[in-house]
Amino acid sequence: MNKYTITALVANKSGVLTRLSGLFARRGFNIHSISACATEDENFSRVTIVFGGDEYTLAQMTKQLDKLIDVKKIALTDGLDSVYRELLLVKVSAPPEKRAELIEIKDVYKAKIVDLSPKTLILELTGEPNKLDGFLQVIEPYGILEMARTGVTALNRGEKCLNDLVDYNEMI
Repeated sequence: MNKYTITALVANKSGVLTRLSGLFARRGFNIHSISACATEDENFSRVTIVFGGDEYTLAQMTKQLDKLIDVKKIALTDGLDSVYRELLLVKVSAPPEKRAELIEIKDVYKAKIVDLSPKTLILELTGEPNKLDGFLQVIEPYGILEMARTGVTALNRGEKCLNDLVDYNEMI
């Protein structure tokens, strides 16, 4: 099974994210990650969806997204021509005798300590999803108490912009 990342420029209206995720749910496709944010234009939001499947799944989802009236533009990101980032917050068990080890690991991964209590640390790490996965594997033996990930967000490298693409709804 391949992982695909689609970025979409959508109308900045209530219910759009529900309709997008509903497309996947109705067809039984799992979303690995979904993130939405404002753009430079207050009329639009940017949504990044990471999902698994084969080329048929990708074709189906692209066609279905194209049909939604609130979806203005979509693009499949290319691993080499795009920058991917995700934010991780993780609370780790950190008794005094283990803190030095955790701080060394944090330094290797360039994570930040954002909270320190007598028995725990909360670490923040931003990077590519596989970097975050590796970090979690390394700190897992210390005891992950809680974690939250934002989901992947992506931009194309260079001058290529989602705004520059043809508006699919105008072609129909």
